[in-house]
Amino acid sequence: MTIERPIRVLIVDDEPLARNKLQLLLGRDPEIEIAGEAENAQRAVELIAMLRPDVLFLDVQMPDGDGFEVLSQIPPEMMPAVIFTTAFDMYAIRAFEAQALDYLLKPFDEERFAKVLMRAKSHLARTIAARTESGTETPSAAATAERFVIKTGGRIIFLNSTDIDWFQAEANYVRLHTGAASYSIRGTIGATESKLDRQSFVRIHRSVIVNVERIREIRPCNSGEFIVTLTNGKEVPASRNYRDNLIPLLTRTL
Repeated sequence: MTIERPIRVLIVDDEPLARNKLQLLLGRDPEIEIAGEAENAQRAVELIAMLRPDVLFLDVQMPDGDGFEVLSQIPPEMMPAVIFTTAFDMYAIRAFEAQALDYLLKPFDEERFAKVLMRAKSHLARTIAARTESGTETPSAAATAERFVIKTGGRIIFLNSTDIDWFQAEANYVRLHTGAASYSIRGTIGATESKLDRQSFVRIHRSVIVNVERIREIRPCNSGEFIVTLTNGKEVPASRNYRDNLIPLLTRTL
């Protein structure tokens, strides 16, 4: 699906040369409209509220604050898709934990920039398609998590949400199950649910969220509960309190 209007972009960077480079690269794309520029964090917050951009190219370090402080002041319904631009790789994990769409490490070349911009376009197209399909308002472009960043055994793993079979609550953590592997991230199952695409994931129990594409079978049990069998053979419980989440989605999907 293509986007039938220009993609509005806001550039935030305290360095004029960095803003000029982004202007030049973005200006070559006829689908892009540069809505504005900001040279500091305070002005960035003002322009996001005023211009409501689709995509935000955001520097991390600025004289009056950092990019994360900017995002903390933006309500979810106004949050654009965020692409961090910085010369420091130390912020990468924090950026993805903030649900940034991508992370451009300076200096970047045109090939890397083109890939990032294409990813932003695809993300926006999926957001618009989801809104059209549901006929209702959906979260902003950056509200759903496409990737999870996992730190384990001295490694950093980037896991696409579509590769996850199911999520399981574990006290102050959530375990992500993907194939034969599983990983733990800090957070609650409720917060995780709020970041997921509601068309692709459904909460079936107070401690379980499943990927709809992984559901193979549903078997009713006593007292209005179900057993959901996934494509890998794993059986997970679906409680009566969450059956209203499950049935409409299965009617549409299966």
